[in-house]
Amino acid sequence: MTNHTGTCAAFNTNFLYNLVPVHALLWEKGKAIDLGNLGGQTGQAGGNIAYDINNQGQVVGNSDLQGDTTFDAFLWTNRTGMQDLHTLSGDVSSTSISINDAGSVVGLSLDADFNPRAFLWEKGVMTDLNTLIAGDSPLYLLSGCSINSRGEITGLGLTSTGEIHTYLASPAHGVATGQSTSQGVISRRVLSAAARKLLQQQLRFGRSGAGFMRLQ
Repeated sequence: MTNHTGTCAAFNTNFLYNLVPVHALLWEKGKAIDLGNLGGQTGQAGGNIAYDINNQGQVVGNSDLQGDTTFDAFLWTNRTGMQDLHTLSGDVSSTSISINDAGSVVGLSLDADFNPRAFLWEKGVMTDLNTLIAGDSPLYLLSGCSINSRGEITGLGLTSTGEIHTYLASPAHGVATGQSTSQGVISRRVLSAAARKLLQQQLRFGRSGAGFMRLQ
C-alpha cells in the first residue's frame, strides 16, 4: 500500500486534507518505508506523495525538487530508489498517477500556469498522450489517471467548449506503441481558472500493448 505523511496545515479544499505531504510512503509487511524525495524537503510545492504501486513493487507519485518550488513525477523501485521522470518539453512540473505491471506510467505534465497534458512514460521516454491518438480526437487529453495490463488508459479530457470529460483510450493493433501519429506539434490548450480549479479537485481520487490509442 502507498501513502504519505507530513505536517498539519489548513484544510486544502482541492486535496481534501489537512496535511502538507512531506514523506512518500510504502507500507509493507507491517512497516512504513520512506521512499525518499527528489531533493525537496518541505512538501510545499506539490508535495512528496506516492499514488500507485504495481505487482512488481514499483511505485509512482510526485516529489518536490531541490528548493521546494516545483515537483516532478517519480518512479521508485527497491533496486534503484526514486527516479525523476521529469516533464514534457517546455513544462515545469509533473506527477505520475498510475503504473501497470509492465512498468508503463501515466500522469500529467504542467506548464507554469498549471495547464496540463496527459503523458505516457515507457522505457525511459515520456510522450504527450495527445500525439498517440489515431484520427481526429474530440478531446484534448489533460491527464492519464489509470492504466491497466491491456494498456487501456482512463483520464480527463477537455472538449472544444471547455468542458472536462472522462475518456477511455484503448491500444489499436498493428502499430508500435509510443510512435506518434501527429504531424507537427499539437497546440496546447489553455484552461480557464475555473477549469483548472475543477481539474485539481477531480484529480484528487487518488501496459501498453502494441498500437496507437483509440478514444472511446
